[in-house]
Amino acid sequence: MAYWLFKSEPDKWSWDEQKAEGDAGAEWDGIRNYQARNNMRAMKIGDLGFFYHSNAGKDVVGIVEVCALSHPDTTTDDERWDCVDVKAVCDMPSPVTLADVKATPALSNMSLVTSMRLSVQPVTPDEWLLICKMGNLDNPPTCPD
Repeated sequence: MAYWLFKSEPDKWSWDEQKAEGDAGAEWDGIRNYQARNNMRAMKIGDLGFFYHSNAGKDVVGIVEVCALSHPDTTTDDERWDCVDVKAVCDMPSPVTLADVKATPALSNMSLVTSMRLSVQPVTPDEWLLICKMGNLDNPPTCPD
């Protein structure tokens, strides 16, 4: 199992819209970057991810869970592009801003800092726990080892 970060512009797909999809979840579609696509192809059911509002807000606002494995993206006929489905798990009690992440030395190697444009990126277990703590999430969901 693994941890991820999913970036979305809130005017295109917001955390509130994600939560409204309920347990069925929704496709994480529209990704047209090979590295991000490959990250989604590596995901397993039950993997967890941060839902990150990019551009406006620039903060981690919630946690999602992968609920469907990589499959063809229904927003294109181009066979190169896949997506996974994710469902909302919980709100981040206190959103964790990009500025907070950048100001935390233990997160200096996080993909959010080093590969800022990548829309779907890996998160290490240590990064996961630290950001959950920064967001005041007392009992963060974790992936089994």
